[in-house]
Amino acid sequence: MGERWNHEVDVLVVGSGAGGMTAALAARHHGLDTLVIEKLSTFGGSSALSGGGVWIPNNPVNVRAGVPDSIEKARTYLKSVVGDRVPEARIEAFLQAGPATIDFLERHTRHVRFMRVPGYSDYHPEEPGGDPNGRTLEPVPIDARLLGEEADRLNKSNLMAPPGGMWITQSDYRRLTHVMRTWQGRRTALKVGVRTFVTRAMGRKMLSLGAAGAARMRLALRDAGIPVWLDTPLRELIVENGAVVGARVERNGESLAVRARRGVLLAAGGFERNEEMRRKWQKEPINGTWTSGSEGNTGDAIQAGMAVGAAVDLMDDAWWGPSIEAGPASIFILAERSLPGAIIVNSEGRRYFNEAAPYVNFVHAMYRGHESGVGHIPSFLLIDGLYRSRYPFFSVPPRKSFPRSWVKYGIVHIHESLEEVAADIGVPIENLRQTVDRYNGFAATGRDLDFGKGDSAYDRYYGDPSIKPNPCLAPFGEPPFYSFRLVPGDLGTKGGLVCDEHSRVLRADGSPIAGLYATGNTSASVMGNEYPGAGGTLGPAMVFGYIAARHIADSQVTPGAPTQDAPTPVA
Repeated sequence: MGERWNHEVDVLVVGSGAGGMTAALAARHHGLDTLVIEKLSTFGGSSALSGGGVWIPNNPVNVRAGVPDSIEKARTYLKSVVGDRVPEARIEAFLQAGPATIDFLERHTRHVRFMRVPGYSDYHPEEPGGDPNGRTLEPVPIDARLLGEEADRLNKSNLMAPPGGMWITQSDYRRLTHVMRTWQGRRTALKVGVRTFVTRAMGRKMLSLGAAGAARMRLALRDAGIPVWLDTPLRELIVENGAVVGARVERNGESLAVRARRGVLLAAGGFERNEEMRRKWQKEPINGTWTSGSEGNTGDAIQAGMAVGAAVDLMDDAWWGPSIEAGPASIFILAERSLPGAIIVNSEGRRYFNEAAPYVNFVHAMYRGHESGVGHIPSFLLIDGLYRSRYPFFSVPPRKSFPRSWVKYGIVHIHESLEEVAADIGVPIENLRQTVDRYNGFAATGRDLDFGKGDSAYDRYYGDPSIKPNPCLAPFGEPPFYSFRLVPGDLGTKGGLVCDEHSRVLRADGSPIAGLYATGNTSASVMGNEYPGAGGTLGPAMVFGYIAARHIADSQVTPGAPTQDAPTPVA
């Protein structure tokens, strides 16, 4: 006797982040009855909490802006950076369908719009095909009032919430770090101040960055008539004759069987909030509270896929970034490491890597160092009084004292001498003095002979252009000193279900599981162990969501019947 279905659709999308919503929009555009389910009471997932960057080479927004790029150039870059860690067909699918994904969202929705992030370098611009001018897009800011009651259901982070009425773009963020140093920084601060005043006066509730992207896609779903069931966790996939034909979900305290006539797409994020999975698959030390990922990312969809025979890959890796512990969350350290005067040391009081390096690479170096027997986890970020007089630190403006809560809970430690610093973080004072002296020698010449800080265009993106000859190097030594305990945080895990170039989930023998697709951090990343540029998470999530929807629409059979590969869409 067959399953008794409580609800039926053509396509069931599990997860309401950028990848899931893109897939739902594409499926609906092709006439497929589509449902999105989300386990949290809010929509947007980690996408809504992110900086909103979207890394897609040769995208139409940059093409219109006259930015030179090509599929060939990007292919060369990814071959150099990712290597053979990911099947070539999957990388090619991303490159070919990437521009089409942005074109589809711009042409076939009223609300989804992107703008260029000028000058945001690829993370490895010196590699063949790398672009120091960058390929990253971000969502155009939007008034949350357009969402109506749905505005209260947007996933938010109290840690990242700006003051009332304030909103900034990625370009603003970069320039505001130089507010005390450059006229461009001051003009940006004035611009942000004026528009904050106008926003408050007009009663607007502006969203930017990832929140704007999630809001724009949610509006597009509403326009398309695509329902979103919140508070609806996935419990298991339903299989008939070896094919996924639906899912069992929980809604309003009731177990429901939802039939998916054409396919199920898993787009529910990674497993960064699942302590048990992290300890099983990843290196120690690891902690589920060090992540910046959404609280709902507990690996449910990955486990559901594995339960029906799916293979997994890259489970030991993540979209790492050195982070400061802040209770149940963490503070992801980005520009702070690139600015002049920031030093990061291990338990011996020695530098071990370029502080301004891309965040994934920095944490890889943390783990490599820790495996040598010298403690690198935690590491310690040190800044001095000169740094604090010049630059903001996370949300704290320059020259302003850190919040008392930061001191009380040990987020920051304040010292009057290097001896105090060494005693507090537990490193030999002789080593720390040698490290500072050597670093200051590099600052004087503008060349970091140990780790090349400031050599890359990526390093310099967040550096201080008023510092010559190296915008990432300045002398360290003016008290008071501030120390922060750094751990290997992340934006989400990188491993997940193995997929082919059509986003179909694969078994260990390489055969596709009929009716099952995945994208985003539920799938093993197309970027392998690397991070090519800002938005290297959201860009592929959207593209492979789009590819999955096109493949489902082009398939002329129901799950479980013999299938023929449909071509990867390029337009």
